[in-house]
Amino acid sequence: MSSLFFSSIRRPLSVALRRFTLCRFSSIVTYATEEEKSRFIHPSSVVHPNAILGEGVSIGPFCTVGPFAKLGSACQLYPGSHIFGNTELGDNCILMTMHILSSGAVIGDDLPGHTVVGRNNVFGHHAVIGIKCQDMKYKFGNECYLEIGDNNEIREHVSIHRSSTPSDKTVIGDNNLIMGSCHIAHDSKVGNNNILANSTLLAGHVVVEDYAHTAGGVVVHQFCRIGSYSFIGGGSVVSQDVPKYIIVSGERAELRGLNLEGLRRHGFSAMEIKSLRAAYRKIFMPTDTSSGNIEDRLSQVEHHEDLSLFPAVNSMVQSIRDSFAEKRRGICKFRSWSGP
Repeated sequence: MSSLFFSSIRRPLSVALRRFTLCRFSSIVTYATEEEKSRFIHPSSVVHPNAILGEGVSIGPFCTVGPFAKLGSACQLYPGSHIFGNTELGDNCILMTMHILSSGAVIGDDLPGHTVVGRNNVFGHHAVIGIKCQDMKYKFGNECYLEIGDNNEIREHVSIHRSSTPSDKTVIGDNNLIMGSCHIAHDSKVGNNNILANSTLLAGHVVVEDYAHTAGGVVVHQFCRIGSYSFIGGGSVVSQDVPKYIIVSGERAELRGLNLEGLRRHGFSAMEIKSLRAAYRKIFMPTDTSSGNIEDRLSQVEHHEDLSLFPAVNSMVQSIRDSFAEKRRGICKFRSWSGP
């Protein structure tokens, strides 16, 4: 009897409450724009209301997006990805993760300065990008910068640090493949179309030009320069510059000849390669004991009637000469050949 009594009261009461709630809610609701409807934000993620999100942004579970972040259109944050500090992502960037229980990529840091990322970049799980450098000369509170171009694939466990001073910045260009567990330290400059294989470690202020290729486990000393179209063999320790077009390898890397396969793959003509080989022999494998020191040999190639006609030869000569300038580290060791 009592149960029937209470149920008869509960039914009209619940209807009244429902009507009141709907009326109350309709008075405060704000309707989403079409742009907002195109986004997806998982309810477990924390996205600051001041963050700027482009059209079609997708943010998976357990992500964090800070108040100064700006995400371009169609960016995707897989579970456990985080964006901190003054960080800007261009359109179509992806922050990956292995599965919902693992951590995704982390981009940016709550430091003065900024991290700016271009379009169409992919960051692997556990990649840590744009955080404070590991340099004792960094002073807390100083602005520091990282800029990344377009179309880069930056794989799992990669770390790329911001600059150490406000007057410099770490820069990654376009179309680079940076494989798993690589490290790019403060103030380094990586150009375009490079391949850094697994566990390549670049110390501070390293410059990698364009179309360079490292094999796995390479270590590059601070302030070194890696020339365009060069190749560094696996496990090498590079403590001096690598000139353009050249292969180096070894526990203390030494010159091993021209990167012939790399030159062919990148469209150098047979005549260009032939001229580069002739120039390499004159510079590093002289048969004439009166050929003088390396500067003399560079001058001979530079003024050679035939070799000087090829821009690639002149570029290689200039690359070598620049490495002997003041405050540069010279080039990797080479063995002069004295055979017949």
